[in-house]
Amino acid sequence: MMLPTWVKVSLFALLSLMLSACVTVEAPKPVIVNGYAGYLEKIALPQGCKINISIIDFKTPGRIISQKNFDIARAPVPFKFILPAELIDSSVDYGVVAMITFNGRVIFQTYDKYRVINNDKYTTEVLMKRVK
Repeated sequence: MMLPTWVKVSLFALLSLMLSACVTVEAPKPVIVNGYAGYLEKIALPQGCKINISIIDFKTPGRIISQKNFDIARAPVPFKFILPAELIDSSVDYGVVAMITFNGRVIFQTYDKYRVINNDKYTTEVLMKRVK
C-alpha cells in the first residue's frame, strides 16, 4: 500500500522533530593537577636518585589516589596527574606529597600540606626539606 505524500511528509517531520530532541552527552573532562616538586637547598643530587610524587587523601592515612615514580638528576621536577572526573569526591581532602630517595633512603620529603582539587587549586609548587 502506497502512502499519500502528505502522510510521508508528516512522518518525516515528526521523526525529525523527535531526533532533534536527542541530547548529546559529553563525558566529564578529566581533572588535571600539575606543578613542580623541588627543594630550596643549593646542593646537587647524587646520581641514582628517584622521586615519588603522589596525590593522597589527607584525611585517610595511607590512601594514595595516584602516584608517579621515576629517576631524576636534578630538581625542581615537573609533574602532571590526569584523573577521571568520576574519581573525584568532594569530601576528600586531596593533597600532593613528594619524596626523593637515594639508595632506598629518603633524603628529601614534604612536611607541609599542599592541598589541591577541592579548594579549586590545580597547580602547586611542592617544597621538600632535607631529611636529617
